[in-house]
Amino acid sequence: MARFRRKYCLVLIAVVLLVLTLTVILKALSLEDIEAMDLFPARENSVEQKAKMTKIPDQIKMIAPTTSNKNAEVEALLKTFPPPNYYVHAFYYAWYGNPKFDGKYIHWDHPQLPHWDNKVAQMYPQGRHSPPDDLGSNFYPSLGPYSSRDPAVVETHMQQLRTAAIGVIAISWYPPDMRDDNGESVDDIMPLILEVAHKYLIKVCCKVCDVCSNIVQPSLHACSHNSQWFGVSESNSIRDTPYDAIFIALLVEEKHKRGILAAGFDGLYTYFATNGFSFGSTQRNWKSLKAFCEDNDLIFIPSVGPGYIDTSVRPWNFQNTRNRINGKYYENSLSAALQAEPDFLSVTSFNEWHEGTQIEMAIPKKAQTVYLDYLPNKPTIYLEITRKWAAIFGGERRKRQER
Repeated sequence: MARFRRKYCLVLIAVVLLVLTLTVILKALSLEDIEAMDLFPARENSVEQKAKMTKIPDQIKMIAPTTSNKNAEVEALLKTFPPPNYYVHAFYYAWYGNPKFDGKYIHWDHPQLPHWDNKVAQMYPQGRHSPPDDLGSNFYPSLGPYSSRDPAVVETHMQQLRTAAIGVIAISWYPPDMRDDNGESVDDIMPLILEVAHKYLIKVCCKVCDVCSNIVQPSLHACSHNSQWFGVSESNSIRDTPYDAIFIALLVEEKHKRGILAAGFDGLYTYFATNGFSFGSTQRNWKSLKAFCEDNDLIFIPSVGPGYIDTSVRPWNFQNTRNRINGKYYENSLSAALQAEPDFLSVTSFNEWHEGTQIEMAIPKKAQTVYLDYLPNKPTIYLEITRKWAAIFGGERRKRQER
């Protein structure tokens, strides 16, 4: 009897061990592995059955494998950039064109503008530039005379902006039936820019030169003073309507302060990169402008630039040239702006090549036209300086908020 019990116990232990072993093996296998082993031959193996097994909420959209891979590539690329600082804006120009995308050169062939005094005008050359070697710029872009319609160019621009930690671009925009004096309409380029900017987590606002006429179009930056549009008490004000937004006015002269306040704007910016050119662009005035804005609940946005030179299009305008001094002028301007404790910073500009204020990459170019360059620094020098000061500005903003 005892022998029988021992045999029974051994058999029971063996069965338990077998069950435990199978359980461990099955747990280690995926559902696909189990089905491939055909352990359950009666089980249905159809798309419908798998859909029942893994219910997906209706609001979640299935992504094709190719799209998923592309999104993964974009996410990996974004991780290589510093975080975008949404308190740092850069003025962006989409008015450039070339024969490949536009059938002709646009803006790169900018005319040499005559001086308003005819006697002075006769002392300087007049005519149009002749791309691709002769551009309306004192610097030569690393992308050459590009088109703003070229998706590859817009992609590269967004990458450079992210390299600089810039979070917002203020695009110089005109409605469909309008254009600047030397270009074409840029309205149809906006969808491309918005799409690529969104991909790189960059926000877009608009610099509009006739806000009263074009207010029904999306805009954040404006350079017009008209209280009937912005005044809260005005019957035809756009406040609390679908067209309401944040409107920032350009301040050039000191007297504009009161006009901006009376007009109901939300703040002011100074735009010009030439220290001393206007009251607003004179750096020693920034602290008083900040105090005025603080007292009147306005946003203060000083504009800084890496330098200024526009003699390729205004050959007589030497007095407003500001040498870059290998980045020192830009760093001094950024330092002056931060000392005023601004709400935002704006960079003039990412790519205004005619006025030589660009931080976009430029390269040395040997041609009949003599070009400046960023040597002895790298083509990315001004992107790197912007990134450094965007981080400093971000840190100072956080300290102010903790006070």
